[in-house]
Amino acid sequence: MSLIFNEEQRLLADTAREFLAARSPVAAQRRLRDERAPLGFDPALWSEMVELGWSAIPFPEAFGGLDFGCQSLGPLFEQIGRNLSASPLLSSVVLGGSLLQLTGSAEQQERWLPALIGGDKRLALAIDEGARHDPLASELRAERCEGGWRLSGAKLFVVDGAGADAYLVLARTAGQRGEAHGLSLLLVEAGAPGLTVSPAALIDSRNCARLQFDGVLVGADALVGELDNGLPALETALDRGRVCLAAELLGAAQQLFETTLDYLKTRVQFDAPIGSFQALQHRAARLYVELALARSAVMAGLAALDDASLDAAERGRLASLAKWKAGIAADKVSNEAVQMHGGIGVTDELDVGLYLKRIRVAQACLGDSDYHCQRYGAQA
Repeated sequence: MSLIFNEEQRLLADTAREFLAARSPVAAQRRLRDERAPLGFDPALWSEMVELGWSAIPFPEAFGGLDFGCQSLGPLFEQIGRNLSASPLLSSVVLGGSLLQLTGSAEQQERWLPALIGGDKRLALAIDEGARHDPLASELRAERCEGGWRLSGAKLFVVDGAGADAYLVLARTAGQRGEAHGLSLLLVEAGAPGLTVSPAALIDSRNCARLQFDGVLVGADALVGELDNGLPALETALDRGRVCLAAELLGAAQQLFETTLDYLKTRVQFDAPIGSFQALQHRAARLYVELALARSAVMAGLAALDDASLDAAERGRLASLAKWKAGIAADKVSNEAVQMHGGIGVTDELDVGLYLKRIRVAQACLGDSDYHCQRYGAQA
C-alpha cells in the first residue's frame, strides 16, 4: 500500500484543489447556508463538476465512464473536505451509481447510469429509519401486490433526498428487524403517489430529507438486485461511500489543523506567539500524529476498493477502519481547533465552526465510530 497518490491521482487532486478554491471556497458554503438553499448545493457548480468528469470516474466506459476506479475518488473527496464543498457526488454517484453498477438490471443500468454520469438525473439512497445508521434495523415493508410491490414506512436522514429524481430504498420483503435475510432494494421514482419528501434541517446545512411511504406502489421491475438478498451489494456500495467520507473527513481535518497552526503562529499573548507555549506545541504534535495515522487508514481503504484479491469481508474491515480513524482524528482536531482559538473559536465569524459542524455530520453519516468498531470486530 502506498501512502501517497499516484501521478494520475495527484493530477486529479491538483485540478480539484484549483477548481474548488476558485469556484467553491468555504465562503460559498457559508452563502448557501445563509440563503437557505433548498438543495444544499449549487446546481451550476455540480454541472461544472460533471463537465470535469468527476461523476464518470468510477464507471465503465460502456456507460460513458472513465473507468479510473473508486480509488481515484479519494483525491477529490479530500479536496471537497478542505473546502467544505457541497455536491451530490457521494449520494448520486458513489452510492446510488455504485448500487446500479453492482446489481442493477441491464435496463436499469442503461436508463440511469448515463443520466447519473451526465448529471441529468440524481439518485438518493434511503436506508436508515432511526437515529443511528444500521441497515439491519430496517423495518419498512414492501409487500407483494398485483404487478409489483406496496411500500409502507419511513426513512430518515436521506442524504440529498430533497429534489432527487428517484430513491433506492432498502425495504424488508421477508424476515424481521435485525435479520440480514429478507432485505431488498427497490427503485422508487420521485412523485410516486403516496410518497412524501420532507426536507430535514442538519447543523451542516446540507441537503437531507425524510421520506414517508404510504402505500406507495412500484412495478416488479423496480427491484434492484436479488430479492431478499440485497445486503451484500448494499454493503459494497456503502463501503465505497464510507471510504470517500473518510477522505472528506481527512481533508476537512487537515485544513482545520493548518488553519489552527497559522493562528498559533500569529496570535500574541504576553508578548509572545501562543504557538511558542510548550503545552500548545505538545497538543499540536499529537494532532499531527493523529492525522498521519488517519491518512494511512484512508489510503488503505481506498486501495482496497479496487483490489480484486481481497474478499468482501476484508474490504469491509478496511473501510470501517478508515471511517473510524478519520472520524476520530477529525473529532480531535475540531475540538482542539475550537479550544486553541479561544472565545472567537465558538463564534460564527470564523470558519472553524463550519468545519466543526460538517465534521460532526460526516462522522455520523454511514456509521459513527461505535458502529464501525463493532463492525470491524465482528468481521475480524
